[in-house]
Amino acid sequence: MSVSVRIPTILRTYTGGAADVTAEGATLRDVLQKLDADYPGIGARILDESGKLRRFVNVYVGDEDVRFAEGLETPTPNGAQVSVIPAVAGGQ
Repeated sequence: MSVSVRIPTILRTYTGGAADVTAEGATLRDVLQKLDADYPGIGARILDESGKLRRFVNVYVGDEDVRFAEGLETPTPNGAQVSVIPAVAGGQ
């Protein structure tokens, strides 16, 4: 299944500056593996050493936060939009 992956500015050095790329996969895990195969190193910025989503990276399939869905096993239907969003912290 082909999906569109929205890449945040901070990770666009891995995609040659592209804000949107396509990847194949039936689940988010598959999509991220394909993304890392096509753009080496990007996977390590999204997943930690144990293969889980990094704490300060939010990933959405469509409008659904995968942490509240099926995590890395969240289905990625053909044509879906996957968004990788770094968490923003701050305050006074």
